[in-house]
Amino acid sequence: MTTARPPWDDYFMSITRLVAGRSTCLRRRVGAILVKDRRILATGYNGAPAGLPHCEDTGCMRERLRIPSGERHELCRGIHAEQNAIIQSANYGTGISGSTIYTTHHPCSVCAKMIINAGIVTVVTDDSYPDGLAGEMLDHAGIEVRTLGNVEVASDASLATAASRSSDDSTDR
Repeated sequence: MTTARPPWDDYFMSITRLVAGRSTCLRRRVGAILVKDRRILATGYNGAPAGLPHCEDTGCMRERLRIPSGERHELCRGIHAEQNAIIQSANYGTGISGSTIYTTHHPCSVCAKMIINAGIVTVVTDDSYPDGLAGEMLDHAGIEVRTLGNVEVASDASLATAASRSSDDSTDR
């Protein structure tokens, strides 16, 4: 008996959601992974910088100040998942130019600028984020953005449907 395998985007997004589970942000759990040639290069999740107390210990500055999502990014103790993945790749000397970044939420404008300058060519996201400038910048830079739209962990039936729509599953070796 053969079971259908998930298409690559669904596979990597499932891993991205798992990475988001490490987040210590009180507002939004976000994960990101960098992939090239179907290999994971780096992961990242949002939270306080390494070695600093987590927001779950200190409280959320943005909540206290009533700052809406998508605004005033500088007023946050946390670093975004996309930033952490890019920094992790730099720390370990892993080249990410030409890669794809999978994110649980659409990148903000700060992360979009980093994605552009890092040479990332594709963004695959699972959900939106209220920052229109980010989308404009990614579009102007020619970066492909694909939204999967909250794809849940796939059942056997949904995997069979997804596999039939995926044309590149036969070249996965």
